[in-house]
Amino acid sequence: MSSQATITPSIAYAIVLVILVVIAAAVAGVARLEISRALVVASIRALVQLAAISLLIVAVLRSWGLTAVFVTSMLTIAAFTSGGRVGRRSPVIALPILGGVVPVLALVLATGTVPRTPTAVVPIAGILIGGAMTATSLAGRRALETLRTRHGEYEAALALGFADRDAALELCRTSAAEALVPALDQTRTVGLVTLPGAFVGVLLGGASPIAAGAAQLLVLVGLLAVEMIAAALTVEFVARGIIKPAQ
Repeated sequence: MSSQATITPSIAYAIVLVILVVIAAAVAGVARLEISRALVVASIRALVQLAAISLLIVAVLRSWGLTAVFVTSMLTIAAFTSGGRVGRRSPVIALPILGGVVPVLALVLATGTVPRTPTAVVPIAGILIGGAMTATSLAGRRALETLRTRHGEYEAALALGFADRDAALELCRTSAAEALVPALDQTRTVGLVTLPGAFVGVLLGGASPIAAGAAQLLVLVGLLAVEMIAAALTVEFVARGIIKPAQ
């Protein structure tokens, strides 16, 4: 694969990034969405974090011990982020993420579908953890919001003899399905509307289009499984009162 197929930092690259951030912030400001500052801060954080990880990843990929520490740190940050989104930072938020990631990652590694090397494990684990984090955040927020806004229906179900968990699930089940909408849309439209990161990354790395397609398909289907488990566990925990709204 020619070096011309890769994206490399340059003055033009930096200028384009700045222009894109300015466009996003300006549009948010004109639309009065009140997230212009958040967009700028998120972009700066992405720059700093990616610069740091680019330097760190070289050492991480040379050691299984450092790889384990790195993946653990990703899980911790994902749980912390989801907890903030749900409004309840608690170790229990990590359980749906772990429940989704661990069996799927174990399956693809145990069968040899993904090479058992740090170079392969770190990106796959990162993608799966990110998907589980998103599903947990979406399902948790929507389930808690549903119980808050439809509390009268919840109490009516209790009056009809439903157990607490069953009454909550009657209202919150759709939250799990809604949390899967982004992953479902991405899977349905892959190759037609989008060429996701795994496909592009493998292709730019010099692999054949067939290998890139195979890697992307594994990622998409794996994400569906991970996010479904994470969303279902999150809604179950909300229904049981394990995940509660912040006081």
